[in-house]
Amino acid sequence: MAGIGFGIRDLLRRDTFLGFFRAYTYAGVIGSGPWILSFAGILMIHILGRQLGIPVRLITQFQTSVTYVIAASLVFSGVLTLSFTRYASDRIYENRPERVGPAFLGALTLITAGSFALGLLLSAFAFPGQSPVYRAFMVMSFVTMNGIWLSASLLSGLKRYLALVGLFGIGYAVVVVVSLALRARGLEGLLGGFLLGHFLMLTGMLRLILGAFPAATSAGASVRFDFLDRRHLYLSLTFAALAYNLGIWADKAYFWYAPHLGQPVIGMLRSSLIYDIPIFLSYVATLPGMAVFLVRMETDFAEKHKDYYGAIHGGATLGQIAGAKDEMVDTIRQGLLEIAKIQGLGVLFAMIWGPAMLRWLGISQLYQHLLYIDVVAAGLQVVFLGLCNVLFYLDKRRAVLGLSLLLLASNLLFTMASVSLGAEFYGYGFAAALLVAVLSGLWTLDRNLHDLEFRTFMRQP
Repeated sequence: MAGIGFGIRDLLRRDTFLGFFRAYTYAGVIGSGPWILSFAGILMIHILGRQLGIPVRLITQFQTSVTYVIAASLVFSGVLTLSFTRYASDRIYENRPERVGPAFLGALTLITAGSFALGLLLSAFAFPGQSPVYRAFMVMSFVTMNGIWLSASLLSGLKRYLALVGLFGIGYAVVVVVSLALRARGLEGLLGGFLLGHFLMLTGMLRLILGAFPAATSAGASVRFDFLDRRHLYLSLTFAALAYNLGIWADKAYFWYAPHLGQPVIGMLRSSLIYDIPIFLSYVATLPGMAVFLVRMETDFAEKHKDYYGAIHGGATLGQIAGAKDEMVDTIRQGLLEIAKIQGLGVLFAMIWGPAMLRWLGISQLYQHLLYIDVVAAGLQVVFLGLCNVLFYLDKRRAVLGLSLLLLASNLLFTMASVSLGAEFYGYGFAAALLVAVLSGLWTLDRNLHDLEFRTFMRQP
């Protein structure tokens, strides 16, 4: 289970432009690969589907259905995934990995049963008049996506980034090919391809996890639910993940269901043509920022963090501990500045190439202004993730919870305010909410780093 970060650092240490370029390209694909491949897969179905004569209405119904499945599964699975990943990390740190596999099977059982029950309940109300096959595929996709997010979270904790990208790449290739091959069967055919591709992803992830923890399949092994024990259940992580995912999707949901902004698509599912496409495209521009995030935060900062606490546990002098802390703080500062700079370049490229991209996709130039502000918002989201990542390393779970709640509340408030100001302000609510969250995160991080030595020693028994 060697960390992928060491491979990236090896490339950087080659001290050549090619090594530097390869390292950041490698990190960008790994850090945002699942998201980019997800967007690319759905976009390919949109483009190829129109060329193959699939009605636009049918493609819109498919994209809307898939978007709701992804959004709902992220919110639902977030209740468990972050807390369980912390449980697994603690058991590995204690050199008790044999407990992780059975606990993962318990978590998978719990989230599968819960998502299946919730999916059945929602399908009964959300899709009146839709075919039983469509309802079944929506429920099965929802269950599968929840299993994928749980498994992907654990594999990310194990630093199996490249394997994850490979599985997502294969899975979405299957989604595109099979969905288009079954296009004659209408919406059910498109959803069938989506379900098959994600089922293959989940199967591959389960094989990797069970291979890493063979105790889960050994004779006498049993499914365990001790991650729900009060000693191991981190409710702050549960609510932080829930608030973060709700906060990220709050503005989209508002545009979907505001009477003058959203349009009914299928059943009770709605979309907003003016808002969905630009926000969809803006996340593609986060790939460079995610590359810096992975290199600087998940490798360089992680190494300095380990050195700092190693100095404390190793009985180093106060001067040596302070020096290790200064190096860690410098790494944080440099990483956040690089993320901000690279996302600034992303905004610049969006302004240069945005109009051409919209024309190539056959999208009205009226979306151009909204695309620019959405690219800014997506960049701020990467910075916010970097801040939360550092705070998690410092075990400031409640601080992350507070920031996530702030994001949720401010996104709702600012989105409603921006909509009331008129169409030229659409998207500014999401960007303003993330700006407030980032500034608050910087203040919180600065306050915790200022007296880190005091806080560290005071927490010791």
